[in-house]
Amino acid sequence: MKKNNLKLTACALAAVIGFTGTGIEAEATGNVASVLPSAGIEFFLQEEEKSTSLSSVKEEADKEEAEMEASMKDETGDEEDPETNESGQEEEDDTPEVGGISVGSAQVGVFSDLASTSDGISKKSSGKKIIDTVLVSEGYTRDLRAAAGSGLSEEEESFKNLVIAKVNDYVNVRDIPSEEGEIVGKLYNKSVGSFIEEEDGWYKISSGSVEGYVKGEFCVTGDEAVDYAKEVGTRIATVTTTTLKVREQPGLEEIVLGLVPIEDELIVTEELDGWVKVNIEEGDGYVSTDYVTLSTEFVKAESIAEEKARLAKEEEARKAARAAAKKKTAENAASGKKSEEGGKTYANPTGSTGADVVQFAKQFVGNPYVYGGTSLTNGADCSGFVMSVYKNFGVNLPHSSAADRSVGATVNGLENAQPGDLICYSGHVGIYAGNGQIVHASTSKTGIIVSNASYRSILSIRRIL
Repeated sequence: MKKNNLKLTACALAAVIGFTGTGIEAEATGNVASVLPSAGIEFFLQEEEKSTSLSSVKEEADKEEAEMEASMKDETGDEEDPETNESGQEEEDDTPEVGGISVGSAQVGVFSDLASTSDGISKKSSGKKIIDTVLVSEGYTRDLRAAAGSGLSEEEESFKNLVIAKVNDYVNVRDIPSEEGEIVGKLYNKSVGSFIEEEDGWYKISSGSVEGYVKGEFCVTGDEAVDYAKEVGTRIATVTTTTLKVREQPGLEEIVLGLVPIEDELIVTEELDGWVKVNIEEGDGYVSTDYVTLSTEFVKAESIAEEKARLAKEEEARKAARAAAKKKTAENAASGKKSEEGGKTYANPTGSTGADVVQFAKQFVGNPYVYGGTSLTNGADCSGFVMSVYKNFGVNLPHSSAADRSVGATVNGLENAQPGDLICYSGHVGIYAGNGQIVHASTSKTGIIVSNASYRSILSIRRIL
């Protein structure tokens, strides 16, 4: 227990007198006991001839610790100490020590009357006693700098290097910092690029496959971008274990709400100590941060070539959908080949339109949901259902809702979605059926159903055909 006090003392002392590697130095003179109220130690440094050596502080602390340990032994007798291992021996503290004080994973040494200096030690002379700190670990230094400076995390600091569009629609990305420059792409509202340099009120950015200049007045960067990045970005937890249990409450003994496969990406709605709140098909639940990696995703710019390809594909899909709508349902069923699965015969359309995909998929509504399954009759999970439906049209899709977010072409907004598009959510995917609905393998309670496409936040929409 006393050792913990010593650790707290050293942390506070290190924060007051110096940060190794930062170039910051602090001279300790006069009474500094006021900065250590919780340590239970009082000491001060005075002129050379009246100096109080810190070694005496350590000796006094060691004496107090020995007395406390003896007292605890009298109180506990032979009972096992929760701070020791099974054999009753005190567990070894492998934390390196410098100058007799150990501070967590950091190493802090406190010295007086140093005759010389070595690497990692900075010394400032003023005719008074000198305190030197050495070997503060990188992580510890960063935490101290954050506490004493901006208070921002490493990720938040990186947001200062973002350029975020703040417009009604989009801002053009040009090849030179001028309105006379050629348009090479578009940075849509709330989309993000990485700052390269500023020139005459223009920001040079890199975003997706696009590199060029955007007019600064339509974007935010630097300190202003930090909070805005949190607003426009999507916090993602990527699963790193084979099957992750999502629990109703944070805790390893809590009820399991659902299961999520490896590499699936879940939207984070809240971050706690060791747990994050995520959204899955079964509802909101919690997962341990030991089994996910956290990141923030942003929408990137679209190049002119990418825009042309997307618009062309959307036009083709609209034409195909209009043509398919003119056919009679009976004609569609009669023109298709037959395939058998699970002893049942289903119409298997040979057309390649999204409308045909939806018609085929709806035949399996009411069939069961099975985690990890791919059978349209005996049971499939969300990505297994999508994969098996599209397999009938000669399209191979991954068995992963996260991976489905990268297939096909991007569709900008549900209002532009066409039948057959993939609607991707946090840990879930479905097939857009038109009229604001999706057909999907939902949960083990509901099976394969048709429901409202906007019942949850949509991560992305992908066009396959």
